[in-house]
Amino acid sequence: MADPRHGAAPARSPQGFSGQLAEVDLRLLRVFRTVATRGGFAAAELALGKSKSSISIDISSLEQRLRIRLCRRGRGGFALTPEGRAVLEATDDLLRDIDRFRDRVNIASGVLSGRFALYVIDNMLVYGETGIIQALEIFARQHPQVFISMTSTSAAEIEHALLDGRATAALTLMPTDQPALSASILVTETLHLYCGRRHTLFGHDGPLTLAMLENERLIDVSDAATASDWPAIRRRLAFSASAETIDARAMLILTGVYIGFLPDAFAAPMVRDGRLRPLACTDLPPLSTQLHFVVKKEAENSLMVNAFRKALDEARHRET
Repeated sequence: MADPRHGAAPARSPQGFSGQLAEVDLRLLRVFRTVATRGGFAAAELALGKSKSSISIDISSLEQRLRIRLCRRGRGGFALTPEGRAVLEATDDLLRDIDRFRDRVNIASGVLSGRFALYVIDNMLVYGETGIIQALEIFARQHPQVFISMTSTSAAEIEHALLDGRATAALTLMPTDQPALSASILVTETLHLYCGRRHTLFGHDGPLTLAMLENERLIDVSDAATASDWPAIRRRLAFSASAETIDARAMLILTGVYIGFLPDAFAAPMVRDGRLRPLACTDLPPLSTQLHFVVKKEAENSLMVNAFRKALDEARHRET
């Protein structure tokens, strides 16, 4: 009980946000940003690599830290509160300011440092000892103070990672229509039609015609692949399976049941050991895909992005 001679005891100040940010606050804010931009905990699980319960604990911790109810969750679904929307906008501003601060420090010190988060499509090793690996080597040797974080995932996940700030830059086959992203072509690769050695076409002599392929079971082709008159040709073919990665596509082809398109560099070792055979078709041109270097437009002139872009350019010059 307070001593009446000294007046009432001072009220205890609740624990919470005091205007100072620690590293843990930045981590929690990034989690919140991903949840908010994805529209809920379940949608953010894959992006964050965490369970819904772990994400929920992080959001609750941030709410307690800020003393703000950020979102409503439950049977009614996920929704940001007005305060949550304000915090999301402030988080976007904060993360941009941190990037600008890092660039100014790097300029002042003359040493590039920080974290470079590069997202790449699955099966990136298809490209082998090409300019991509050489660029990574150049970048890593020239900037030893940079922590490189690489993530291999799908094209859709790459786009999300760029938009919500988890990715500094990305290498992906899918061009983007997102106005917030900027893409430039790095590599064009050719894909030919292949069959496995147990397929009836493996021993076929001479070229095939499109009519001969109309009854074959094909693996669906990525939207990133294109060729002359491809939309009209595609309508004549029967697609009986799909595979999200090149590895999975090759496995289906090796069954001897399906035929499908593969990058020549990927298929070459299996052609040499007799497991695959390319199928020549007089009226079915090879497909092509393009590898894009993609960044957020607001970050395309950042020191980190420019340094990696220069490494890519140097690697290309070495190849030529």
